[in-house]
Amino acid sequence: MKIALVAHDKKKEDIVNFAIAYESLFQGHEMYATGTTGKRIMEATSLKVHRFQSGPLGGDQQIGALIAENELDLLIFLRDPLMAQPHEPDIIALLRLCDVHNIPVATNMATAEMLLRGTQRGDLDWRLKKDVSTQH
Repeated sequence: MKIALVAHDKKKEDIVNFAIAYESLFQGHEMYATGTTGKRIMEATSLKVHRFQSGPLGGDQQIGALIAENELDLLIFLRDPLMAQPHEPDIIALLRLCDVHNIPVATNMATAEMLLRGTQRGDLDWRLKKDVSTQH
């Protein structure tokens, strides 16, 4: 599966710790992340992560392009709900794309753990049978 990890500044430590905790599970997947998040994950783990631009510099939109092309299977986006983000329209657009294209998305640690455990159990194997021709 193709999994993207994104985190706002105040959530970066959380997503790095999440990647460390689930490193063995992530090993079998193609990993993507926005700039600093990907860098910090690679520094803390042995995971290979394709890094896009920082979120405010277009990284959210680059991940959105993967979603629009049905090239992403799961998004974990640890958001900071208590801080206004200058690129909030990009964030809303990214989450809207997940809804439009039926991409499982987690915006907090509890949901991220559930989705990852579901991936481990095979609950998301339906994504492996995706057919681009059936997309909108």
